Amino acid sequence: MKPLFKSKAFAFLFSLAVLAGLIVSCDDNDSPGPNKVTTQVKLATSSTLGSYLVDSAGYTLYFFTLDADGTNHCASGNCMAAWPIYYKANLTQEMLGEGLLLADFAEITTASGAKQLTYKGWPLYYYSPTSNGIKEQPGETKGEGVGTVWYVAKTDYTIMLANRQLVGQDGKNYKSDYTEGTGVTQFFTDGKGRTLYTFTADSKNTTSCTSSGCKSTWPAFTESLASVPSALDKSLFGTIDVDGKKQLTYKGWPLYYFAQDSGRGMTKGVSVPNPGVWPVAIKDAVEAPN
Repeated sequence: MKPLFKSKAFAFLFSLAVLAGLIVSCDDNDSPGPNKVTTQVKLATSSTLGSYLVDSAGYTLYFFTLDADGTNHCASGNCMAAWPIYYKANLTQEMLGEGLLLADFAEITTASGAKQLTYKGWPLYYYSPTSNGIKEQPGETKGEGVGTVWYVAKTDYTIMLANRQLVGQDGKNYKSDYTEGTGVTQFFTDGKGRTLYTFTADSKNTTSCTSSGCKSTWPAFTESLASVPSALDKSLFGTIDVDGKKQLTYKGWPLYYFAQDSGRGMTKGVSVPNPGVWPVAIKDAVEAPN
């Protein structure tokens, strides 16, 4: 009888240990626990748009091309009602999904005094299609391309669009035809809002900016092409070999920065050396000549 008793006792204790292990396992995997951190911003994927930013519930986040300077230009009236701002205080790396870095996020204060989160300098928004504060459903991207000024927030835009008044290094305002005057022009920037230019002296897939002085004043744009806004045709971009690097082109026009544009959305280069010699890069540019 003694061995049987020991066997039963062992079986009973073993069962208790297994049960305890299951309870611990359930606690570890299924219970949120007091210290679990909720992911506040993460990446979602669309077959047409690729990866883009969403909040903790899957609501899509957007960029506004008028905000190329890093400032909210949609802080009142109908615009604010249709595009509510996104904000999460005290963001930490643990609150971000895979592929996102805390260093790319910051916060600004809008003209109305509200706090707003930015990503790579672009203020973040939701979309409310009926302008009543009710957001589109999680997983929807109906705000993409609205007015050709709203685009899903992405991590890998090589080219973005800005809608700004052109202001030259001479301090004068210029219209899209480079005559003096006021008016908004839409043009290309890099993913962080820095203006891109073309050079009227260039020919198709050939740069005329070959001197050291020109190269230092007008650095070539050499980023590898990843995402572009849906309003742009990605097939119209290409590259040329310059000084061992790949300079990005659009419709055959090599793309450049202007060294003295010290801030986001600045367009000082449009008046150098004379208005229109170095125009901002635009979607509807004619093909570069052969």
